[in-house]
Amino acid sequence: MKHIKNCNHCDVLLTEDNWYISNVKKYNYICNPCDTIKNRKNKLARLALTIGQAVYGKYDKVKRGHIYVVSNPAWKGWYKVGMAIDADDRCRTYQTSSPFRDFKLEYAEFFNNRKTTEKIVHDKLITTGCGNKGEWFNTPLNKIKTIIKEVQHEA
Repeated sequence: MKHIKNCNHCDVLLTEDNWYISNVKKYNYICNPCDTIKNRKNKLARLALTIGQAVYGKYDKVKRGHIYVVSNPAWKGWYKVGMAIDADDRCRTYQTSSPFRDFKLEYAEFFNNRKTTEKIVHDKLITTGCGNKGEWFNTPLNKIKTIIKEVQHEA
């Protein structure tokens, strides 16, 4: 029984010269040139994934960055105190979780060791009696700014 099919990608008629008949069992109706391109794209995708993981690993090791304060009117009086290499960029990522794009970067300060500084700021906020849920604090914005500035002067 002879198969008469066209390539699923480029629609060229599949013949013994441009297609492996063994692909019938796999229902793989792709001519050899398209199959080569597909394999090349898959290889590039795997390479990009590997590079992405390597870059993320290096990005996570960067110590310098911002301690920032973000607010959202949906949670009046609550402020997120976090760390990021770039506070503006981090705020943009929060916007994707809100249909109103209403997160606001209230304050940011640069530190040489953002991870250590974030922990110090969180500890100071907790010991001064600020209500908190993880990295969100229910306290006036000025109090948070003051504590961040104090930590900066101590550093």
